[in-house]
Amino acid sequence: MPASFKYYSPLVVYVLAVIAFTGTGILCWLALIYAWIFIPAAELFIKPNPANMQQTEEALAKTNRLYDYILYFIVVAQYAAIVLFLYSMNETALSRADIFGRVCTMGLLCGTFGINVGHELGHRSTTFEKWLAKASLLTSLYMHFYIEHNKGHHKRVATREDPNSARLWEIVYLFYVRSAVLSYIHAWQIAAVDVKKKGKPVISLYNEMIQMHLIEVAFIAAIFFCFGWMITLYYLLAAAIGIILLETVNYIEHYGLNRKALGNGKYERAMPAHSWNSDHVIGRLMLFELSRHSDHHYLASRKYQVLRHHNDAPQMPTGYPGMMILALLPPAWFYVMHKTMRRYNIPTQKSALHTQDARGVRVETT
Repeated sequence: MPASFKYYSPLVVYVLAVIAFTGTGILCWLALIYAWIFIPAAELFIKPNPANMQQTEEALAKTNRLYDYILYFIVVAQYAAIVLFLYSMNETALSRADIFGRVCTMGLLCGTFGINVGHELGHRSTTFEKWLAKASLLTSLYMHFYIEHNKGHHKRVATREDPNSARLWEIVYLFYVRSAVLSYIHAWQIAAVDVKKKGKPVISLYNEMIQMHLIEVAFIAAIFFCFGWMITLYYLLAAAIGIILLETVNYIEHYGLNRKALGNGKYERAMPAHSWNSDHVIGRLMLFELSRHSDHHYLASRKYQVLRHHNDAPQMPTGYPGMMILALLPPAWFYVMHKTMRRYNIPTQKSALHTQDARGVRVETT
């Protein structure tokens, strides 16, 4: 059996989503039950696996195109799921529970397939894969993530300048607003700088943000034209759920971690210790190794199938699905995470949020 076979496991969610879009009653909730009940419960009992590939295995995996083809297939499958979802919402006999279950299921696909796969492909170097990344992000109407994540987040991660890095004692619901709004503003700023470097006017089709917005408007307009305003609204709600899933992941990935300020607006290099890591296997496979986030930030060009465990990276108590649920309950989140942080000697007191250096400049503590 090829090593890549395990990365077909996310298709379990896809199959359950197809069942949700073609069935009624409890069938509309199977994908959600699997993602938010079965996986978190299983990962409480399954031990994490910190093992890395041997050098020869990693060398083979790097050149095995099958790992890439899986991602390409997911992008195509995501669009097929959208078409099925839109047609399925035309059914007249759907109960409110059926509608809600299907919308949430589509939202799950927008987050786990649309944004997550778009994130992975967005770090690739080929034009084709970058195009696929944007196409994947389009399904969640979050194409500007491609700009801000690659040119903003990876530079500012674990600093107060990064809207995607959650601060100590920040609750997830306030983080949603700060992260989404500031990320959008930063994306415009980055795109403006890029277009100025090309000697082109900011307000023009040379601006990538304007290009992306036109594509998104055209995409929604096509849905509205073909399916009407109500089904368009259902899809907008599903995309919003996908965005919330992304921002919840952003929240848990760097919560309370800070890089040391070196002065003059510079920080130490992003190291594995500046991202929360999870080696819980089911969550890793479901999100194409996204939970090995420490190595991803240490070397962003490393493909998902060869991401490594680092001994100096702080480890989450459980996998991503369970931690995302925990984040929605701030008192429980603070209790569990701060207890974990103390094991790594990471400050958790509110008085440790910031200090001042000899010149009175506020710097982050670690």
